[in-house]
Amino acid sequence: MKDHTMKTRENVITIQNLSKSFGKLNVLKNINLELKKGENLGLLGKSGTGKSVLIKCIVKLINPDEGNIEALGKNVLDVSLGELSVLRRKIGFLFQSAALYDSMTVKENLEFPLVRMEKKLKKDEIASRVNEALKNVGLEKSLMKMPSELSGGMKKRIGLARTLILKPEIVLYDEPTTGLDPVTSAEISDLIVEVQEKYDTSAIIITHDMHCVQRTTNRIAMLNEGEVYKEGNYEEFSKSTDPVIRSFFQ
Repeated sequence: MKDHTMKTRENVITIQNLSKSFGKLNVLKNINLELKKGENLGLLGKSGTGKSVLIKCIVKLINPDEGNIEALGKNVLDVSLGELSVLRRKIGFLFQSAALYDSMTVKENLEFPLVRMEKKLKKDEIASRVNEALKNVGLEKSLMKMPSELSGGMKKRIGLARTLILKPEIVLYDEPTTGLDPVTSAEISDLIVEVQEKYDTSAIIITHDMHCVQRTTNRIAMLNEGEVYKEGNYEEFSKSTDPVIRSFFQ
């Protein structure tokens, strides 16, 4: 993906001096990171370096020990429960497993966040939003299927459709291509780019898949031992001789 300059765009997320420990384990150590409007930021790092903890702190699923997080102009750690609920509607979270409800059809899975979060919508408006979401991920014919009838790639697509149905300004992707074959991984990566271009979303993409990183990101931040180790674009990372960075290209 081309490295479009984002320097003139405002921050939609600003993380300052963020730290989080679990007992004696220091998972995040003084993290400083920014996400620009319309930017896809790839978040790299070995397992256990705090990537998932970091994005869960952004939506306050985990409370950090120290530091500050500002998202869409709000101080995440200071907002009321009501304000947090509104903020979470604007920040979509695509879980690694897609997290679909097994007992619900695709239609019911997509209706669920709308019924819960946008209570004023009429039935025909809900149906329209569901159809639009499925069209965006190329699965219009899967409306009445159960999750057990879907392939891994289809589950990821439906998970993304459910994330997008509330029209978030920011999307947090947790390993969007894990467990998928190369062709399906490429399709999901292309879909992430289409979402960015169509809706001008900003995104943080946690992944070990360097093909996904190359296709989807404008910029990369690498975590190592709980700290921001390096920031740059894909080309800069791919040319690096640093053994920590090179390990991701093997």
